[in-house]
Amino acid sequence: MSRTGARAGKSPLRPVEAGDKVCFAVDDSSSVRLPADFLLRRGAPRDPQPVTARLAHQFVRINEGLLRNFGITADVGYDGREVELHLQTGSRVGAIPLLSPTSGKPDYGLVVQPRFDWPGIGPMLARMGWRVIPEPLRLPMLPRSDRKVPPWVLSTMVLFRIRAMLERLQRRFTIGEAELTAPRGTVDWGRYARTKVPTGRLLEVPCRFPDLRDDAALLGALHFTLRRQLASLESQRATGTVVLPLIALCQGLLDRVRHVPPRRPTDRDRLLWLRAPLQTDVFRDGLRAMEWTIDERGLAGLAEHTGLPWVMSMDAFSEAWCEYVVTELARHYGGHVRAGRLRETVTPLLWEPPFTGSQRFLMPDLVLERDDETIIIDAKYKSHWEDLSLERWFDLETTVRERHRNDLLQVLAYTTSYATKRVTACLLYPCRKATWDSLRQRGRLVHQAGLHAGVREVRLLLAAVPFDAEVDGVVGEIGRAVLQH
Repeated sequence: MSRTGARAGKSPLRPVEAGDKVCFAVDDSSSVRLPADFLLRRGAPRDPQPVTARLAHQFVRINEGLLRNFGITADVGYDGREVELHLQTGSRVGAIPLLSPTSGKPDYGLVVQPRFDWPGIGPMLARMGWRVIPEPLRLPMLPRSDRKVPPWVLSTMVLFRIRAMLERLQRRFTIGEAELTAPRGTVDWGRYARTKVPTGRLLEVPCRFPDLRDDAALLGALHFTLRRQLASLESQRATGTVVLPLIALCQGLLDRVRHVPPRRPTDRDRLLWLRAPLQTDVFRDGLRAMEWTIDERGLAGLAEHTGLPWVMSMDAFSEAWCEYVVTELARHYGGHVRAGRLRETVTPLLWEPPFTGSQRFLMPDLVLERDDETIIIDAKYKSHWEDLSLERWFDLETTVRERHRNDLLQVLAYTTSYATKRVTACLLYPCRKATWDSLRQRGRLVHQAGLHAGVREVRLLLAAVPFDAEVDGVVGEIGRAVLQH
């Protein structure tokens, strides 16, 4: 959905700084037109358009893979006055480096922000209890780090990765020496005869044997990393209660490595760990989290320092936000919530013969069960609610109407898996805070329809869930609509 910017008819891709290293910000799921003259270095030719066009095509070609992995398509256009880059963003937000066609280095960065209002990634993740977290990318650093992303957000990723690493830490054989009550491995009989037998200590047998132990050097490096993270989190206590669970998590992880002295890993240590055979993705992710802490990096964005590129799916974020809202709904009104994110709502499809068929199961995002009532909720990160609130159904584009019909058919298909007397199918769409307030005043926050399937009563609800609103107000409005009989 396009949005107009300072220049008429163009979506706002906002340059933050003029010069060699530039970051741009744009909304997700939007069409963007950007003048390509920023690719020209100093000393531009008298007729810059042919050079700009060539550089723009080179820019698209060398960054095509990066943009495609981020869900962005790029093309070059010419409106008769200037050469432009045309970008179509997807539903992923984050920050990625872009290579310069003149230097071949990541001199540019693109920051994709949510098109719906929110108070920021930090407060949202904390409020939801970290059901989803951003994913750092294995790409070069960006020219800037994000002043809007608090440091504890990166700490969240680091701690979760280190926890997963500790839970799956591989042990290795080392040669140990000890005095045992029974022989084990290689016994130093000479020493035993000289020092133990004459003094009557016959149950102190000096042995040398292979022993399966944790990697002490790696545990020392993790101890060092966790101490740094704890110091950083302690300095952010003024941020609010959001930091306290992270401090508790960090202290719990420290308790698991306190038996090994902290030790800052050397570059050689890191290289050996990364090159070790049979390493899992969890192990490699933990090593990278350790590097971010030691190198004191932050998430990339629009501030003054370099930062890590990262990505987060707004589809997954929207589902996690709706899960949080529905969990609060169950806490206020009662009921048990099952989440598709945890694969708790899977209903297998049984094909005959088994190797035929395409779809293998049905899995709604959320299911709220209350007595003899089942409420099925599907979260959709789409602008349909904004479109429906501003325009009549027949005035909408054909593509929007078709996608909305598919959403309805999908959530209604989920209702066939539940046999309770009352079944409610609910589609939750995001909306802007201003739209929410306007619809709330007019009593149009929820649209509903009903149908009968044999002895069952099936209700269909369409509702809006803003990101930037008081959760209690959202829960109250949805609860009154969803749970009314």
